[in-house]
Amino acid sequence: MISPAISPEMWKLRDRLFDFRGTPTGPYDCRWMPRQLYGLTTGVVYATTVDDVTVIATESLSKRFPRVTALDRLSMDIGPGVTGLVGANGAGKSTLIKILLGLSPATEGRATVLGLDVATEGGAIRERVGYMPEHDCLPPDVSATEFVVHMARMSGLPPAAARERTADTLRHVGLYEERYRPIGGYSTGMKQRVKLAQALVHDPQLVFLDEPTNGLDPVGRDEMLGLIRRIHTDFGISVLVTSHLLGELERTCDHVVVVDGGKLLRSSSTTDFTQNTAVLAIEVTDTDDHPDGTRAVREALHARGVDTHDGSGLPGAGHILLLTAQGEETYDLVRDTVADLGLGLVRMEQRRHHISEVFTDSDGQSGDMPQNLGKEAVGHGG
Repeated sequence: MISPAISPEMWKLRDRLFDFRGTPTGPYDCRWMPRQLYGLTTGVVYATTVDDVTVIATESLSKRFPRVTALDRLSMDIGPGVTGLVGANGAGKSTLIKILLGLSPATEGRATVLGLDVATEGGAIRERVGYMPEHDCLPPDVSATEFVVHMARMSGLPPAAARERTADTLRHVGLYEERYRPIGGYSTGMKQRVKLAQALVHDPQLVFLDEPTNGLDPVGRDEMLGLIRRIHTDFGISVLVTSHLLGELERTCDHVVVVDGGKLLRSSSTTDFTQNTAVLAIEVTDTDDHPDGTRAVREALHARGVDTHDGSGLPGAGHILLLTAQGEETYDLVRDTVADLGLGLVRMEQRRHHISEVFTDSDGQSGDMPQNLGKEAVGHGG
């Protein structure tokens, strides 16, 4: 990016925005350099991006208390985007966030956030990272505007910039019309939005969101998940969001990390978790001749040697048949069977895994799934 000739005011602004000169030395650095271009002294900003770099890295990270091991040799790499950290209550999620913020020392191992060591550069990390805590910690007798402006000033923004950023951020989270009301009169959903706003007001490179949908009804939950997704898509801010509900992360995240008892169970992209299966989901209409079209198709396919089972756990499960596709001939067989019965074919599609199914064995019993995840995940799986 090249600017026009630099005025003294621009040099002062440069000094406020950029702490040093020189060539960028890391993936998160930005440098303002004076250059002679076409006879004019101009400012050139050199910046490196966060594409294809590691935003968070841990290596054999452990945290032990006298009677509990909260983290047990946890090693993982997290890149840019929206990453979900999922685990049952007590799995070590909040402990990990405190260590990554430099607020709690690890017992052993090491971790970096945005290339900074959590053990020695906690202050620098907190300058670049926003944090939305799980529990309600908002002062009830001040307005959202007063609180978020205060947090912006605490992050180093000058007064005018803090007020401007606060207005923009509260508008983004949907609280602009209510911004002058005391927080004590807010609903749970509104309080969650205030916590999200204070995490974003200083324009961080990364935000940690600890159980952001806690206490929200289904509508509020969906709205919060939409806001979380927009943090990255609209503003390019990477997100680490914790939850004990697998289905939420399936809809929102690019990458999912599953922990249980402080140990890493799996770290993979959401696409890998929810890849296509060889199972076909079939739904048909009913007719006067076949008032139960699903049953008629099941019996006709069984007579042709094809086993089916009900799509339990799926929307409209009582009217959905599942069968294993052996090849293109299976599609032809289903089509011809439905046509011979004179039924309408509503859908015939390959099913995709839900994340919760990854932790359930073929008998429907809990395999590696962390305790207390399965039922809630199915309930919110979408």
